[in-house]
Amino acid sequence: MKIGCYAINLDEALERWASIRSKCLDYGIDIIRVAGVDGRRLSNDEYLNVDWKGFIRHGGRTILPGEYGCYLSHMSCLAAFHESDFDAALVMEDDIDVPFDLIERARAILDVVPNADIVKLFNHRSHAFLAVAKSTYGDEVGRCLHGPQGSAACYAITRQGAGKILPGLQMMSFPFDVALERGWHHGTNVLCVRRNIVNLTKLSGSSQIGKRIDYRKVKLAGRARLSTHFFRAAEYCRRVRYALQI
Repeated sequence: MKIGCYAINLDEALERWASIRSKCLDYGIDIIRVAGVDGRRLSNDEYLNVDWKGFIRHGGRTILPGEYGCYLSHMSCLAAFHESDFDAALVMEDDIDVPFDLIERARAILDVVPNADIVKLFNHRSHAFLAVAKSTYGDEVGRCLHGPQGSAACYAITRQGAGKILPGLQMMSFPFDVALERGWHHGTNVLCVRRNIVNLTKLSGSSQIGKRIDYRKVKLAGRARLSTHFFRAAEYCRRVRYALQI
């Protein structure tokens, strides 16, 4: 299996690129840089294919500029991969601490779950994990009943998976990390690892999307969030049903 390795990086984030590129060079990994989109530099008129009402209903708040940029960056990366001759790809954000055996472990994971479209290799949460396979490196693969799991910092995706998810996510209604997990919506087989196979570097402490205060500023309050609560309850049920279909 020919696996490409992509890293999303903003033009001004020179330290992040130097860090991840250096690690990859040390380990003989051919890293492909994908220029990230800085949503903070875009005007509202430049926001295309956004379901504003849907995002507010789903998230209980409006979109942060950094979230929009992150979404476009991942979609651009997936499009680049889909046009390449790779069989699968590793998509990474530039604050990942790349392990020396990343490619080999990712290949071993994809070998034991040949029907997988996407396998998340880093998550903030992996509660109520249901295992379906274990790689030769001992990495358990499956789905979680509880979520969202958070983060799209590192995931493996097949050519078939990219072909499914690109048209399915053309309209932004969720942050990208949430949208990525919603296999019941875009029809992909999304799996995850029980334990992360990558970690974040200290550079991740400086978020390029937004800080807690930024999220609080755009968050709805009181009755305005009722529809969000109902939607999230329904989403939780969909997630559980999807996880049990593994």
